[in-house]
Amino acid sequence: MDYRTMFRVEEKSIAEIQAAYRDGTTTAKAVTQAFLDRIAAYDRRGPQLWAIVVTNPEAIADAEALDRTFAETGKFAGPLHGIPVLIKDNYDVAGLQTTGGSGALIGWVPQKDATAVAKLREAGAIILAKTTMSEWARGGFDNINSVLPTFARNPYNTAHATGGSSGGTGSGVAASFGVAGLGSDTFGSIRNPSSNNALVGLRPSWALVSRAGMVGLYDGRDTAGPMARTVEDLVALLDVIAGVDPADPATAGAEGKVPETYAASLKPDGAKGKRIGVLRQAFPPNTSDPHVVDLFDKAVADLKAAGAEIVDPFIVPEFKDFPPRSHPLSEVKAAIERYLVTTGPEFPKTLAEVMETEKFHPVHEVSLRATVPAPPPREDPIVHQLEADEEKMREVYDAAMRAAGVDAFVLPVASYPPKLNATAT
Repeated sequence: MDYRTMFRVEEKSIAEIQAAYRDGTTTAKAVTQAFLDRIAAYDRRGPQLWAIVVTNPEAIADAEALDRTFAETGKFAGPLHGIPVLIKDNYDVAGLQTTGGSGALIGWVPQKDATAVAKLREAGAIILAKTTMSEWARGGFDNINSVLPTFARNPYNTAHATGGSSGGTGSGVAASFGVAGLGSDTFGSIRNPSSNNALVGLRPSWALVSRAGMVGLYDGRDTAGPMARTVEDLVALLDVIAGVDPADPATAGAEGKVPETYAASLKPDGAKGKRIGVLRQAFPPNTSDPHVVDLFDKAVADLKAAGAEIVDPFIVPEFKDFPPRSHPLSEVKAAIERYLVTTGPEFPKTLAEVMETEKFHPVHEVSLRATVPAPPPREDPIVHQLEADEEKMREVYDAAMRAAGVDAFVLPVASYPPKLNATAT
């Protein structure tokens, strides 16, 4: 047996894998094959996680090219050299199908990478596979769609939901189908599956990361971001994908605000001297699972032990004035159709045409049909009201934080455990 095949990839970090490349313990080809073998063994077989839509047939060739570069130069191709990553199926990957979870786009193969994907490639990452998601990203608890026949399953307990809409990336990274991955978040779609699958997930500041080449859901809330097992790995991806992109004009606001590396902020004593508020209004006892609250309280205790000053409770006087608000249907329709016009001539160009194909999951039919007649966003009074309310909400929370003297506040991603599949919609 080749000694390089003895390197175990399960739960390995970026640093551990790259250290093994440097000392000759393994190669990018062997690591990539090991992840592909895990996908073959566990995604459609064994526990049948159904996290993967399609694997990249060029992944091994890409890994071999990286191995040649390293052998010839002694240098890595970039900061993510030889790291296999998973990509949510709402990002374009050149040569691989992109569906956004919709059966109406089965067979659509873009010829250009989304900006975030292109940046990963340039950094030496290996694009390993596309992961399943909620249809058109319209699902917070699960990820059922019309592309695959079932939900992705939670590797820690396959009866339970992975969370949505980036549940495929969540399940895949948790199951060591790749080292890390990309998700997208409009209303919790990175945070929910990261929480459900014991990962670290980041919803970055809006438009810190380009959304060009990504199927969106609501431009004013859409974010592209990383998911990983550790904060260090998450930061390694964020360092690569953050930044200004002319193809996404909203990213112009990031000009001059992206540090050379976010890793400089990873300090063991970083909590020391910080005032952190506990927003218990967001998870009242009568609607929260006591086990979740207990785990959260332990995390707060850890922050205190790390030197933070805890303000508990942190109160926002106007909290009840700002309940969760669904995305305006006009914005959802506009986002979907903004992507559809980039597809080939044989694919639908409007949401109405998508519905005419009858290629949608029944769970999503009612909401999709309700979205078809929505007006343009600028003609929608709901959008204008929501934007005004969100601006007021930011002012209210900022005032409350200033009054309490807190640097940040904390709350659980969800106040309940992962739901059972098929009951989470």
